[in-house]
Amino acid sequence: MDPDILKSSFAVVERRAEFAVTYFYAHLFRHHPELRALFPTDFPEDMERQRDRLFAALTVVVERLDDPGLPAYLRDLGRDHRKYLARPDHYAAVGTSLVAAFAAVAGPSWSAETEKAWWEAYRVIADLMLQGAGEAGHRGEPAWWDADVVARTRHGDDVAVLTLRPRQRLTHTAGQYVGVNVPRLHGIWRPYSLANAPRPDRTLDLHVSRVEGGVLSTALVRQTRVGDVLRLGAPGGRLALRTPADRPLTLIAAGTGWAPVKALLEQLEPAHEARLFLVARDIAHLYDQGSVDRLSARLPRLTVTPITPAPGRPRTQATERLLTALGNRAGWERHDVYLAGPPGLVETVAGTLPALGTPAGRIFHDLLPPAGGSRPLGAAEWLLDRPRPSWHNPAARAPED
Repeated sequence: MDPDILKSSFAVVERRAEFAVTYFYAHLFRHHPELRALFPTDFPEDMERQRDRLFAALTVVVERLDDPGLPAYLRDLGRDHRKYLARPDHYAAVGTSLVAAFAAVAGPSWSAETEKAWWEAYRVIADLMLQGAGEAGHRGEPAWWDADVVARTRHGDDVAVLTLRPRQRLTHTAGQYVGVNVPRLHGIWRPYSLANAPRPDRTLDLHVSRVEGGVLSTALVRQTRVGDVLRLGAPGGRLALRTPADRPLTLIAAGTGWAPVKALLEQLEPAHEARLFLVARDIAHLYDQGSVDRLSARLPRLTVTPITPAPGRPRTQATERLLTALGNRAGWERHDVYLAGPPGLVETVAGTLPALGTPAGRIFHDLLPPAGGSRPLGAAEWLLDRPRPSWHNPAARAPED
């Protein structure tokens, strides 16, 4: 692959990202109408989010062309795409439409050399994704795991904890996430962190916060009942506990970011020194206090600090209060730090910690897409306020083990 050509040509295409993605899907569905059934066409808003994810995935790949971790990321992406029932011929169709869209958008700046570079790059990308999918198939992994809902706990109107039992063994580690789908909502998948370390009974907990207007989150929180069946994608992410017992650690969880942090805490030994910051938009959203109490009883060296806005103040004050609390703590140079929560908060905190003394290589988190998507209104908005990639990036900011 020629990174210089790919990056320079993608910069041109990116200025007209909305048109490029619209052209891509129009071209794909015109030449391969049978592929339309793989997408959530019954939910127009979700189709818009799907368009965002495609371009954001391309952004991740182009930005990481020189990253030695890119092949692993692409293999993981291919493994995950099995849940969409993607086949090798689908990859070929996508490649043809993608190059056609880029050529149409780039205009006079597009050349035979540019087209050759993109075809070579796409073949590498597709081959690695298909390799990841093939390896998963050889291991006997299903395209998705059917999982029975065996327990359901509501926390207020907008948060639910669902306990699931997959019908086939689903191997995961604490801190990972899975894609989740309700079978009747065709094509709609969302990532949710697993809220427990592996258990002998193989059950899994999901913490779901309802997003206003969110089709899937509303179905999970308000309509899912014990006995229902959900679909789970392949576990992903690299937010794994890697702190030795003699090193202290700090865990920061905002909202349902408590789910992966809870799973990490379950792996700590009683002798481990740890501090936990629980951040919520208001006191009512400091849910799952029972689990916090049980972990505190098992981990005598764990200190817990809840953070909420003052009564009547906007939810953004929670972030301000968190940053103040972090600044009042000492010993950051000795701590590993684990972050989970809304991408904006995670990014803010991760950018603040090095100034407090935490080495950048000891700040751990995964990047997940914003729940509401990040679709720009047009090319101008994209240029002025370019959104962060709206796609899982399990290897982003995760140092090598």
